[in-house]
Amino acid sequence: MIPRVHKRGSNTFGLLNYLYGKGTHEEHVDPHLVAAWDSFAPDPGRDPQATKRHLQQLLDQPVQALAESRRPAKHVWHLSVRAAPDDPVLSDEQWGEIARRMVAATGIAPAADEAGCRWAAVRHADDHIHIIATLVREDGRRPRLNNDAKRSQAEARLIEAEYGLKQLSTGDGTAAQRPTSAERHKAQRQGRERTAREELRESVRRAVTGARSEEEFFDRLAAAGLLIRKREAPSGHLLGYKVALPDDRNKNGEPVFYPGARLAPDLSLPRIRERWSADSDKAGSPDSPGSASPNSPSAARRRTATAAWVAIGVVEDGDDAVAAAYVAATGEVLDALAKTSAAHTRSELRDAATAFERASRSHIRAVRGHDRALRQAARDLVHGGPALGRGEDGASTAMVIDMLFFLVTAAAHWHARKGHAQQAEAASRAAEHLRNAYRPAAAQPLGVLYQRGRRLSQPVLQRQTALLRETLPSLAEQILAEPGWYALAATIAEADAAGHDPAALLSDAVESRELGTADSVSDVLVWRLRRRADLPADATGIPKNRTAKNPAKVRPATARATTSGRRFGEEAPRHTR
Repeated sequence: MIPRVHKRGSNTFGLLNYLYGKGTHEEHVDPHLVAAWDSFAPDPGRDPQATKRHLQQLLDQPVQALAESRRPAKHVWHLSVRAAPDDPVLSDEQWGEIARRMVAATGIAPAADEAGCRWAAVRHADDHIHIIATLVREDGRRPRLNNDAKRSQAEARLIEAEYGLKQLSTGDGTAAQRPTSAERHKAQRQGRERTAREELRESVRRAVTGARSEEEFFDRLAAAGLLIRKREAPSGHLLGYKVALPDDRNKNGEPVFYPGARLAPDLSLPRIRERWSADSDKAGSPDSPGSASPNSPSAARRRTATAAWVAIGVVEDGDDAVAAAYVAATGEVLDALAKTSAAHTRSELRDAATAFERASRSHIRAVRGHDRALRQAARDLVHGGPALGRGEDGASTAMVIDMLFFLVTAAAHWHARKGHAQQAEAASRAAEHLRNAYRPAAAQPLGVLYQRGRRLSQPVLQRQTALLRETLPSLAEQILAEPGWYALAATIAEADAAGHDPAALLSDAVESRELGTADSVSDVLVWRLRRRADLPADATGIPKNRTAKNPAKVRPATARATTSGRRFGEEAPRHTR
């Protein structure tokens, strides 16, 4: 159940005229009262003798009884209460009771207070009601409406539980503005799947992803085909911007512009500038990334996987303000990945980015700058171009989706710990979309690795089985039972041939990050090992003459000891076969 307190007004009859009218697109059907301050209040919808003017005069009587100097300028209070899409259709009696509870909870007409404000609840659709009230009590005093929006949300949660309705999370004021009914009906009339507001929000989000300057940002908006209107001070200083879709027009044929702040709180120009100022503050610092290195879709994805791996630890254990910055930057990475994804993963990745948009904001103000590596990763993805979905860039896409799944899951846990219910739910939805995108992305590269693992000789598989049981005793049997074990065995063989210590790689991969949310532990370990050992993501193999990064510290594979003291090349004990 979704209550919404609207802006206060000064025209009681104008609001009644809308509530009892046909609606902007004739969507109002059978408007009528379901409850009011007085059981004998006239109902212009059902009583032929009643009029909207009569109802307006009765509602306004306490206001008119005051001296003109004491009347509030904005005396009309308006609350809409909408059921969730999956909720059953409620009766008039049920909506009437809900209306009485809402006016009591918000302070309009407290229970057992006979001097409360006058109000009326109008139903003109199956799924919602509108409550109109005038803000002068019968005793001439003003109602106490402090936090009326929060009170209505709290009451909605109680109503949901008592009526068996869908349990929604209470908002915290950081969500993007919902499309209005008029915008939804306009989209339906034009054959759009989404409203203009929603399309513009996604386009602006993608334009700001990885951008480093106003010029680059506005160039991207123009390239996306949006109409742009800038607001400048007399000095020429840019104060803000508005955007519109070329084919979204009002009744006069003029484009309908939306300011950035009306699309989402973090899309206002001042909030966007915070990202750019943080980038410039960090420019040239010893730990900041240098200029963009030679880029390709696969190289950009590998760097993004590394940045995501580091970000997981920050979100799990870092300062709240820094963690909030990393969570916000994760949204940019998801937008960039969706923008450059191949066809077979595009839909799920776009849904993941859209879902996570709600998780990217909270009341914890992000300290930008620390998240520069993630923002650079988003920029690399954009400039690396679209992935073909096969070969190295297809495999590196699976790798980065795997890493982002754990980063988004960490963000969900962080929000849950902070009591951010809506954000935690949104991040969890995004994680499910990433899980769905991972499956088609990983099928081909893991299939190749699986076949290579099956072709390993029996003595090699025996040695790797022994290594797994010694290094990861609590996970070994689970991994050995998974189909992905052969892909992991092939990866261990490549890491060993490249001069790495497989036991150390396995230990680090397990100890550094959680594995509880993984569908397949072996799949996760494949990507963690390949990233850490810098192995090709698409399993094209390691050149025979490849040397380790630090040859002085690497002994030949046949002489490297395992954790039990046995050496590779020796036959495993009989019980491990």
